[in-house]
Amino acid sequence: MRTMMLHLMRMPAWQSWGLALPGAGLCALIALAAGFVASLHGGTPMLYALLFGTALHYLHAEVRTAPGVRFCAGTLLRLGVGLLGARITLSQIAALGWPTVFITVIGAATTLLAGVAMARRLRLPATLGVLAGGATAICGASAAMAIAAVLPQSTERERETLSVVVLATLLSTVAMLTYPLVASFLHLPPALAGLFIGGSIHDVAQVVVAGYALGNQAGDAASVVKLLRVSLLAVVVMGVALAFRQPGGAALPASGRPPLVPGFVLLFLALAVMHSLGWLPRPLQTGLGQASQACLTVGVAALGMKTSFLELTRSGRRTALLMGFTTGWIGLLMLAGAWWLRMEIP
Repeated sequence: MRTMMLHLMRMPAWQSWGLALPGAGLCALIALAAGFVASLHGGTPMLYALLFGTALHYLHAEVRTAPGVRFCAGTLLRLGVGLLGARITLSQIAALGWPTVFITVIGAATTLLAGVAMARRLRLPATLGVLAGGATAICGASAAMAIAAVLPQSTERERETLSVVVLATLLSTVAMLTYPLVASFLHLPPALAGLFIGGSIHDVAQVVVAGYALGNQAGDAASVVKLLRVSLLAVVVMGVALAFRQPGGAALPASGRPPLVPGFVLLFLALAVMHSLGWLPRPLQTGLGQASQACLTVGVAALGMKTSFLELTRSGRRTALLMGFTTGWIGLLMLAGAWWLRMEIP
């Protein structure tokens, strides 16, 4: 299974489109079932989609369904996040205020450093610390693969990257389920709940699920804070590339590097600017919002299918401890920041 996962990670998305129909159709069916159950019993369709997908985890590595699951959990899910920009305005981003921006940036920077320091204490490679800290600080699996692309390449690096990806997905799923409960228990206002959730959960889609579980205000705030973290990816990747640059070594081909600014971030920002300028008619805003919801629900179903709690035991205790430490670090730091801002509000 590990060999197949590594193969799928290397395969460009466009090569899998022709093979994606069975898996994508399955994910869409799960999303429809989730919407039906949510309409009957209440709750968030994306949460039901995640749980139903997890129950069908054994299908994520099947030859016929794997490409479609990968497409939905990657390209389609990011498209859904990008389309969220149609409901965000620049005034909302400005409304975050400098304290929120400062706390978010400090949380990301210290988490990256904490990962390196903890890896050293656990006698793990510094590259693994960078991968773990970067994945936790920025955007989970996507950040891990982007950072891995500028690190010295080796078979060991591939195993480290896979372990970080698996653990980031697992821990982010646990956070997605528990952090909204923490925010509700502490009675955090929507903006501060969004700061806590958007500033600490690894994956963008899981931030969206957790944020909107607390309402539209909290979901919008969490999305904006998370996109602020994602925008730091370019700085982190360039910094890691400089730190691990080998004198006289061959540079990684430009075609093998992920973009420093992911395409879905550019789409999000472009739609947010258009919305702020009044260039999006109301029917188009509604249509884009519905398309975003559909893409996210299908993507979350695929994400659930890729989530396996059994993989935790195969990643190594020290690597799991490292990822758990960085996850706890940023979670507690962002919660403390949200609580401090709450105390400062008159």
